Amino acid sequence: MIVIANIIIGYFILQGALLSLIAAFGVVRLPDAYTRNHAASKSATLGVISILLGVFFYFWLIEGHLNARIILGIVFVFMTAPVAGHLIMRAAYNTKVPLWEKSVQDDLESDRKNESVKG
Repeated sequence: MIVIANIIIGYFILQGALLSLIAAFGVVRLPDAYTRNHAASKSATLGVISILLGVFFYFWLIEGHLNARIILGIVFVFMTAPVAGHLIMRAAYNTKVPLWEKSVQDDLESDRKNESVKG
């Protein structure tokens, strides 16, 4: 039973580390603020949640007790990170941070034009 628990724990922690590494590469290599934020908010969120799941399983399966703080941390990250990423992207768009020159579609452009006509 301990061997299977170690495999599960190792899998989640390794998965979280790899997703966090992918997020770091995305932040460094992607061309504009929007794609960088997308990489940071999606991959880093999943990476942190995976690492926290590995830690939760460690305490539950190896140490023998449930840690509610880790579950609260998972819920908190799961609820706040995507919302924060969305709000940062929206603020960047509303302050007219330019898209990458090779972007092919701007879905919010029509909303911006409608707001300027109304206001």
